[in-house]
Amino acid sequence: MDNEVLNLLEKAQGVLHGHFCLTSGLHSDIYFQCAKLYQYPDITEQLGKKLAEKLSNIEFDTIIAPAIGAVIIGYETAKQAKKRNLFVERKDNIMQLRRGYTLKKGERVVIIEDVITTAKTIKETTEAIKEFEPEIVAVGCIVDRTKGQTEYNIKSLMQIAPVTYEPDNCPLCKKGLELVKPGSRK
Repeated sequence: MDNEVLNLLEKAQGVLHGHFCLTSGLHSDIYFQCAKLYQYPDITEQLGKKLAEKLSNIEFDTIIAPAIGAVIIGYETAKQAKKRNLFVERKDNIMQLRRGYTLKKGERVVIIEDVITTAKTIKETTEAIKEFEPEIVAVGCIVDRTKGQTEYNIKSLMQIAPVTYEPDNCPLCKKGLELVKPGSRK
């Protein structure tokens, strides 16, 4: 599946090369702009089906996706899995479950993200829903950049280990390459 997802991302011009500040704050020479995929509902549906298949052996009730980047793939995965779909969003720079959404205590939740690098947004999503005491049974994503260095068991369509740099030790910065921040986090 890795090559298929990469081909779809490249076809949709969702693989960017340059000097990027990732949502995690790390710098990289490659950026996956999954939002480019969402221009094509047939591709988004295909990826939602693939993620739903990856989750098919897990019992869960609800999918929760962090806004803004994962809302569409979260919805499509929930649609394909025939599960309830919610999203968390930032208010005052804090991820929150809003809009009257609630969870039952013990509700089995899958968090869906587009791209995971450090899992910071997953942690923020978990924090946003913890007052409801759900059971987070899985995390799914299109692109997993964690290199297995996270506490979460991630079900991904594509795993890649691109090079990332701490901002104060970035050779791309030292070369004077313009830093671009295409993500949604300020």
